[in-house]
Parts: sequence; structure tokens; C-alpha cells
Amino acid sequence: GFFVHPAKGHHPGVILWPDIAGLREAKKIMARRLAAAGYAVLVANQYYRGGPAPILGSFAEWRTPEGQAKIKPLREALTAEVVQRDAAAWVNFLDASGAVARGRRVGSAGYCMGGPFTVFTAAARPDRVGAAASFHGAGLVTDGADSPHRLLGQTRAAYLFAIARNDDERAPGDKDALRKAAVEAGRSAEVEVYPADHGWCVPDSPVYDPVQADRAWARMLALFAKL
Repeated sequence: GFFVHPAKGHHPGVILWPDIAGLREAKKIMARRLAAAGYAVLVANQYYRGGPAPILGSFAEWRTPEGQAKIKPLREALTAEVVQRDAAAWVNFLDASGAVARGRRVGSAGYCMGGPFTVFTAAARPDRVGAAASFHGAGLVTDGADSPHRLLGQTRAAYLFAIARNDDERAPGDKDALRKAAVEAGRSAEVEVYPADHGWCVPDSPVYDPVQADRAWARMLALFAKL
């Protein structure tokens, strides 16, 4: 992983889950920006079982046949159970750091495949995780028993679900399912479809939209301010 925090003081911990291309320089830049806002940020190398980061150097590399072949088995190994086990360990890592304020709750942010991982993180440690932000998250609503939207009741977190317009076009019922699940679970959830395409928040994505990315970032900071 990659851990960055302000030089002095104790700050709320945040676990940042990368998109499918994994931990790379673009995610380190995002983590430094979040740390500058007053957070102790651990960017997960979700593919650590396959080797140290970076597994891929950029999002563009994932779009090649070689990149997809490299990622496929690593991605398939990340079941909900595995992600929750890793997330619980990383919460423990944050709590053991002198840079983290133990009196504040932990946040989680995730992009693309990392979106549902934020919910798994909240379910893994409901005693510690108080906020989860998903940006153009994939697989938040599925037919499976471990679908993230079915797990909201097992958590004590507040949520931000920032949905890409083309994802909404493909699955227009997902936003309604997320809202309904949050209400039934008694969880606070901001669910919004942004006028941008899947991947818009990530600087090295071909559809990066700086205006909408900054707007989503501001909503995340408003969520994390309550930790």
C-alpha cells in the first residue's frame, strides 16, 4: 500500500480503494491531495497477492490485452469475503499509526471496482468505519446475497454514491435500489448521477472530467468532515 498523512498531529484515517488498474502514481497524487485536507490516507494495493505495486503503471496499460490478462486472475480473487478480511486488517493498521486520531472514525473511498469495496469495508468494521464514498462504483447492486446494497444494514456508516451517467443508462434501477436499501437500513446516503462518464474522477482516465471530479471531491470532503 501507500500511506500518506500530514507531518504533524492526529487525523482521521481513510482507506482509498483504487480502480481496476490498481495502485499507481495517479492514486498517490489523489492520496496526497486528500492528506493535505487533513487525513491519514492508506491507498490499498488490492492486488498485493500478485506482487508489489504498481502492477500496472497507468489506466491506459490496463486497456491493453497484456494488462487485462495480468489483472484478470488478481481481480477474480477479490471476493467480498477476501476484501472484508483485508479491509479489517487495514483498519487495524490505521489504528496502530501515531498519525491517526483514534477518537475519530475511519472513512473509505473507492473508484470503479473499489466502489463496492467501500461498503465491504464498512461491513467489515462497523465499529470503526463511519463514512464510505463510492465514485462510478461497479457492482453495487447485484443479485448476490453479498451484494453491497444488501449489506448497508450491517454497517454504521454514512454514504456517498456518485454514479456515472453511462452506468445509470445501463442500469437505471441501481440508484433507486441504493436509495431504498439505505432507507431500510436507516443509513444516510447521498445518491447522485453525475453528468460525466464512468471513470470521470481519476486523473489518468481517458474520460477524466476535472469540473465534475472536483464537485464529487467536495462532496466526499463534506462526508468525511463528519468522521
